[in-house]
Formats: sequence, C-alpha cells, structure tokens
Amino acid sequence: MRTRTFAARMTRWCVVPISALTAVMALATPAGAEPDAPATPAIEAVRVVPLPPELDPGFYNPPAEVVAATAPGAVIKARQVNVANFGIIPLNVDAWQVSYRSNDSRDEPIAAVATLIKPRGTAANPRKLLSVQIAEDSTQGYCSPSYALQHLSVSTFVGQIVAPAEFLFAQAALQRGEAVVIPDHQGPNSAYAAGPLGGRITLDGIRAATSFAPLEVGADSPVAMYGYSGGSMPTMHAAELHKTYAPELNIVGAASGGTGADLGAALLMANNQATSGLVFGAVTGLAREYPEFDALLDQKLNPLGQVLRAVKAPLCVQYQTALLPFLNITGLINSPDPLREPAVQAMLEDTRLGKTLPDMPLFIWHSQWDEILPLAAANQMVDTYCKDPAAQVTYTRDGASEHVVAEVVGGPAALMWLFDRLDGVAAPQGCSTTDMPTMLGTPGELDMIAKTLGETVASFFGKPIGAA
Repeated sequence: MRTRTFAARMTRWCVVPISALTAVMALATPAGAEPDAPATPAIEAVRVVPLPPELDPGFYNPPAEVVAATAPGAVIKARQVNVANFGIIPLNVDAWQVSYRSNDSRDEPIAAVATLIKPRGTAANPRKLLSVQIAEDSTQGYCSPSYALQHLSVSTFVGQIVAPAEFLFAQAALQRGEAVVIPDHQGPNSAYAAGPLGGRITLDGIRAATSFAPLEVGADSPVAMYGYSGGSMPTMHAAELHKTYAPELNIVGAASGGTGADLGAALLMANNQATSGLVFGAVTGLAREYPEFDALLDQKLNPLGQVLRAVKAPLCVQYQTALLPFLNITGLINSPDPLREPAVQAMLEDTRLGKTLPDMPLFIWHSQWDEILPLAAANQMVDTYCKDPAAQVTYTRDGASEHVVAEVVGGPAALMWLFDRLDGVAAPQGCSTTDMPTMLGTPGELDMIAKTLGETVASFFGKPIGAA
C-alpha cells in the first residue's frame, strides 16, 4: 500500500463548514440505506431538511455490487425533493433526485446522481427534455447541484454561488413546459474539470430521465443540452460521445459557452493571474479521475502545493477562486516542464475537445476577452469540427463581455436556439462564425429575458412554473 502523503493527511483535517453541516444533520431524517436496489425503485418521501452527499452515503454511494449489476442510465434509487431559488424560495414544481449507474472515463461502473424537474402546468406528453450541466467548479460533495438546488440547502451560503445563478437558465425551459435534468456531472469524487467523465454522467442522466415515468419524458422525446464554462466540458464531451456511448438518445442540439476546449491552454492562461485559484481547483479535481496524474502530484508537488491541495479540497467555487490568486501553478510542480510530463500529457489529451464531430447541431459562443478559458482554444475546436462537411455549427464571439458576463448576454440566445431545435425547427446547414458587439442584440433575446424574469418573480409568489 502506498504511504499516505502529506496532502492526504491534511485532507482528513480539512472538513466542510462544520457548523452548517452539523445543523443539517441534526434536523434531517436518517438516510436508511437499502442493501439491494429494486428493479423499479420506490420513490422516497421528501426530507424536510436535505442532507449533503457527505452525510448521505446510502443514496449517493449505493453498494458497488448493485451499481455494477445495473445497466448504464438505469435508476437505482429515487426520491422526491423540494427545489428552490438560492436555497430559500421554493419553486412550485415537481422534482426528484435519482441515483443511477454511469461509467467513469475508464468505462468502469460508478454511481451518479441527477435532479429531475417537471413543471406543474399542462404540456404535451411526452415532454421535451433539457439537460443543464451546471458549472459546479468545486471539489466537495456539498457543492454539487443536487444538494445546492434544494430548499434549505446551506450550499449557497458556504461558497457555491454558481449553481443557484445558473438554475435560472433551467427555469426558462420549465416555463415553456419542458422537463429538466441536472446531473452532478463531476461524479462521486467531485472530479472538477474531468470532461469525459462528465460526458458519460450527462448521457446516462438523460437515459435515467427518459426512463423515469413521473417525469413524463418518453424514450424518443427530443433532448437538448446546455452548459457554460465548467458546464461546457461535460456538455461538449457528451456531444462528442453521443454516437458511440448513447446513440439511442434523440439529442437534437447542444449549446456550449465559454468552452474549456484545452485545459493545458487554460492553465497557462491562468498561471500567475487572478484566476489561478480557480484553475488550481481543477488540478485537484482532475487528479481524482486520473490516477497517474494523482501519483505525479503526490511525487512532485512541492510542500506549498501539497498544503494548498489539501486546504482547497473541501471548498466550493467562491472560496476556491478567492484563496491565493496570482499563484504560480506550474512552479508548484518540481519539473522542468510540468506540461510535458507523460501523465500530464495523457490527461490533457483525454480531456481535449475537438477530437470527433458531434452528430448534432451545435451553438457555441465565447467572449472575445475571456480571461479564464482561452478564445483561441475555442476557435481551434470550431475550426476542427468545421473541416467536416457534415458539421452544423453556429459560433458567436461576443465583443462586450468577459467570462461571466458572456453567459448573462449569451445564455438566453443559446436557449432560444435550443428551443427551436426542440420544437423541430431545422438548424442552419454548415458552419457560421459571427462577431457581435454584444449578444444582447440577438433578435428576440431582450423579450425572452424579460418574460423569463417575470415568470421567475411570479414563481416566488407560488405561481406554478409552466402554467398559463
């Protein structure tokens, strides 16, 4: 057995915010794990106060033999949940969590969890489905979307600020009567930035959603995928994997913004810059999915790097980003050229996008001034796709934004594009690249934003989402 490293020992001492999680544990109902998963699992009742994954192993980590005996995408357990904006304002929707079988990036069985949401307004049955990959960007289970989106979750108040913000985009689909699936795409080990893992979990989450009868989504229902930044990687890897991993799914389009197409380029861009704390979190997350890379860090990360790896491990995105910006990440690894280490090169190649053309239309957008994920890498990904005459890519570069603002101004345009695909409107043929002063100029976008925000505010007062 390998001797426990200093970082591993430190990680045991660095725990999630104890006071908040202790309060949750005191108020919550016991998990009550079952030894075997039934073929059609019973739906467990709503907990008054939700448990984070760390305190709920019975649901998040079913027995390995049960997982291995289950088909990818098949539901192992299911329970009702209450979802809310920012953990405070309940939404008038029906929602469930499902634990299901997926595969890691080595195609070995793992358990995964997704949140399924259905509006209470009437709609065509079967419903259409939007899969939203939220940018978790964290390395602890209590930061996962499945916990963060629940009513009375403490996640928003201990650093997970992205999940509740991006949840507003999912509500635009619910307001149209669509169902939504939101996977915990980083998997059971919170492997932040491990795109191929996230792609498989995303596709298996769609399989779980389309087979879950209460959601009212049929096996042949049209499905669209949306992801930005940390959510772009599982979205685009799912798009590239679709034809080989889950070809039976009727995925009609994918939208990806601020795309992490090349993690090596992202690391070099962040090195010694304000965003280095966020990107070092991704280094920690990737080591959880790539054993050879993990071993390299154990051997060659200097003492400061080992301390940072341990201290940052239990943090959500807000504190991952804020802790020690302007960090020389490559200087923490005792190597003349860390990116040329074989374990690093293998990991970067596995996570690089653009290796195969997705078999669906794509909407891609990126800020021309993105300070976190390089525009050049997104350009190269699109250029690679568009070498294939079968490519259908609508690519927009926004000129009046940076990374965060680009989702605010581009996300609504992406959703409108996806809604057209779900409604059966054919995507444009071929590839197009457009440079816009601001994507707020997209026809119909301002009206869509106003309507979505209006419906969201109405939902604060109990209006059923998706009701006329």
